[in-house]
Amino acid sequence: MLALFLPVAILLAAGLIAISAISFNLFLLQLVWIMIGILIILLFIFVDWRFILNYRWLIGGLYLLTILLLLSAYLGGPVIRNTKSWIAFGPLRFQPVELVKVVLILLYANYFSRRHLSVARWKNIAASFIFFVVPALLVALQPDLGSVLVLFGIWFSFLLLSGLPPRRVLAALAAFALAGLLLWIYGLKDYQRERVIGVFYPERSSLGINYSATQSKIAIGSAGFWGKGYRQGTQTQLGFLPEAATDFPLAAFIEEWGTLGGLAIIGMFLFLVFQILQIGSHATKNFEKFVCLGGVVVLGLQFLLNAGSELGLTPVIGVTLPFFSYGGSSLTTNFFILSLVNAIRRQK
Repeated sequence: MLALFLPVAILLAAGLIAISAISFNLFLLQLVWIMIGILIILLFIFVDWRFILNYRWLIGGLYLLTILLLLSAYLGGPVIRNTKSWIAFGPLRFQPVELVKVVLILLYANYFSRRHLSVARWKNIAASFIFFVVPALLVALQPDLGSVLVLFGIWFSFLLLSGLPPRRVLAALAAFALAGLLLWIYGLKDYQRERVIGVFYPERSSLGINYSATQSKIAIGSAGFWGKGYRQGTQTQLGFLPEAATDFPLAAFIEEWGTLGGLAIIGMFLFLVFQILQIGSHATKNFEKFVCLGGVVVLGLQFLLNAGSELGLTPVIGVTLPFFSYGGSSLTTNFFILSLVNAIRRQK
């Protein structure tokens, strides 16, 4: 148990330090969301979550609920940072797409664990694709490209690791390449294309579309090995680094705690992923193995997309850093995933 929760505790503590240096109000709100996350873990300790295996309609019901929540956010939710991806509950706001990630993990774990011998059939592949594409289209309309990529990663990783033959994999990759080309031409907005192009031409529009990535690299590059000290980071404290608590928390942390602090965060996250993979490898049922797989995919993809954007290696698409960024919706999702993995570990 300690091996699973220790890296999470360190990531949460480091995130709180970074957030407190940016905004005390956000620090207090993050503490509240962490308390909610702890309650979720306790709930999964005292309640046997495996009952959902006996009621497939329950997973289907949760899936339909998330679709309705996505529609509600798009049709009547507030516009925040040019996206309609939130549902407001008084002063609180929640992103339904975060719940979609957990539900897709459960849905695909159930679906592929029952069809691992017939996964290569086109009808099974097509059905699994529909489960992904329905919420993905709604999320793309918001627009939230980062979450679409995470949802795609969940589906495709389940498909690959469920025993899909190489010929089917190549056919799927060719189809996705064509779909990506069509998306680039007809689906992406101009600013989204500019963000992708900016990764390959970082000197282009350093005061425009590349401004955030440029400031992030300045913050990281000026930190040195030991950093500038708590609340001494110039890019963060003077407001040059935008959305430091949500989109660029690692850059803000490294600026004040140095390369050593950044390496410690990366090391803790890798250790967490290793622990989840270990629990999954020792699970006795395919459903449990797939749940652990889904957890690694969601956490890993979000980490890579966020850290990559802070280093200028991937486009800035608003994906949070797991257990580190400020954000109640994403933090709640991460705790749900951790709770499922811990329940599997306790069962063993």
